[in-house]
Amino acid sequence: MHSHLRLLVLAAAMIAARQAATQTAPQSPQRKSLTPEEVIQAFAAKETQFFEAWMQYTYRQTADIRILSVDGYPSRERMTLVSDVVFKDDGTREVRLISRSGRLRSVGWTPEDETVLNDIQPFALTTKELPFYNLKYEGKEKVDELECYTFSVKPKSTRGNRLYFEGKIWVDDQDLQIVKTMGKPVPQKRENQFPAFETIRQMIDDKYWFPAWTHADSSLHFPAQVVRVEETITYDNYKRFGSKATIEFTAPKPEKP
Repeated sequence: MHSHLRLLVLAAAMIAARQAATQTAPQSPQRKSLTPEEVIQAFAAKETQFFEAWMQYTYRQTADIRILSVDGYPSRERMTLVSDVVFKDDGTREVRLISRSGRLRSVGWTPEDETVLNDIQPFALTTKELPFYNLKYEGKEKVDELECYTFSVKPKSTRGNRLYFEGKIWVDDQDLQIVKTMGKPVPQKRENQFPAFETIRQMIDDKYWFPAWTHADSSLHFPAQVVRVEETITYDNYKRFGSKATIEFTAPKPEKP
């Protein structure tokens, strides 16, 4: 599906979800004006709930990575990774690669790229993660028909052996949940770089804003070449994990005389 068309579809889904919630939920009193700090604390609490719920869902993740050009010359390199997020018999969660097609010759695919795909692009700014970041209130903007608070997000430090998010988030002013993120993974190294990305969320089960679509299109300046990379990641078929097994107790049949 063309990227622009998919954005329109997701926008329609977001609007429909908001309208459904408005029609089914009882009218609440007018919310008092919140300070930026109150908004931050509120959405961080919601993000914690979202992340804990998200870790209980199975879904399919499809990543389509294309090399559009190398040093300005068009390229047709492409790799597609299809993974299922599943739960093993012991209850642990696993991102299981289902299929891998194509290959990338101009750039390598590293463990850090896997981390970005699985952990950074579906970014969650939970109460636990909040102390690692500086947030600055940027005002209010619309995401389609949703009125949103906007914040710039920057890590306080990028030391250590982990990746962070740097960019901007949009927080729905009614649900106080993040509905859109735009930014890049940091720190970036000369030999290992990542494109800037945008992630759109949609409402799942009438209460959680889960990642639905991520898109990136950036020129990465490596020491020996400039590579333009496009990535499109979709998250589909969300299902809450739960055992369907039941134990039935029946009365024993009387023995025949």
